[in-house]
Amino acid sequence: MSMKLISYIAGLLGLGVAIALVAHQGWGEIAAAIDRAGWPLLWLLPFHILPLLFDVIGWRVLIAPRDPRRQATLPFLFWVAAIREASNRLLPVANIGGEIIGIRLVKWRGIGGAAAAASVIMEVLLTLVNQYLFTALGIILLIELTQSISAFSTVISALAASLPLPIFLIIILRHGKVFSRLEGFAEKLLGGRSKLTELIDGTNLDQEIREQYSRPLRLMAATGWQFIGYVVGSFETWLALHLLGYPISVWDAIAIEAVTQALRHIIFVVPAGLGVQEGGLVLFGNMIGLPPEASVALSLVKRMREVAFGVPALISWQWAETRRLYAGSAARVSGPSEENH
Repeated sequence: MSMKLISYIAGLLGLGVAIALVAHQGWGEIAAAIDRAGWPLLWLLPFHILPLLFDVIGWRVLIAPRDPRRQATLPFLFWVAAIREASNRLLPVANIGGEIIGIRLVKWRGIGGAAAAASVIMEVLLTLVNQYLFTALGIILLIELTQSISAFSTVISALAASLPLPIFLIIILRHGKVFSRLEGFAEKLLGGRSKLTELIDGTNLDQEIREQYSRPLRLMAATGWQFIGYVVGSFETWLALHLLGYPISVWDAIAIEAVTQALRHIIFVVPAGLGVQEGGLVLFGNMIGLPPEASVALSLVKRMREVAFGVPALISWQWAETRRLYAGSAARVSGPSEENH
């Protein structure tokens, strides 16, 4: 069974869970809360710029090409990051398609493919580290707020079970030759060099990743910026619930945002976390006294923000790709004509 088919099946199951939750809690109460908040909910759109910007600053620290003329600017990287996020949140790409798109777009600025890929790989690795740190913070806060640890045994067990994976990745990427071996395997499989093996560029990619590891201060800075982005991003939950008429404390917001995001990352195969986000918010929101209809309304508002923020990003990406395609075609057509003259 292909990964794409698994994603589609998981997405349909998740959609079913989300619809069931909405039906069970009653659409009337959920719609009333959203209607009560009204147009001020649009403030969630510009607010989302802030956590994404912190994340982009961290990514830019990792790219830092040796040639300053090829430096990807902060606005450009923000645009790419918005596309990456939208692809992973709105498209059935199992949370990896956005990273591949990001590498392609960064290469447009003259940054080598291996350097671009290494920056994205390292950023994803640091995201895993921050996800564990942020989740740990959320669990600690929830235990403090609810005075109960047994309720979080499932999440803690799942995180503990998955912890060896990032540790293994950190070690093997630091000391191994992962992409060189992958390139060699592809050459044997395909009977020689091909476009695929050239795209992998294993030796250079391994070297660029080792270069990333040789700059611990940059890694620490990028990790710090990312973590700030996580914490600031939880204020979206705080603001949305205040607008919906269910005010909670900042600590409550950080706690439920952290553990809900952990669930989305653990069950990453479900596109857009359909059903996972809704179920997580209902489960953990109930622990802090949030009514189920408020949790479902919060999830719907978050999804509306994701669509409103992400769809324009995806459209701008397609527009840029089309422009680039036409420009390349025009250059190929005009080339022979100029030679004939």
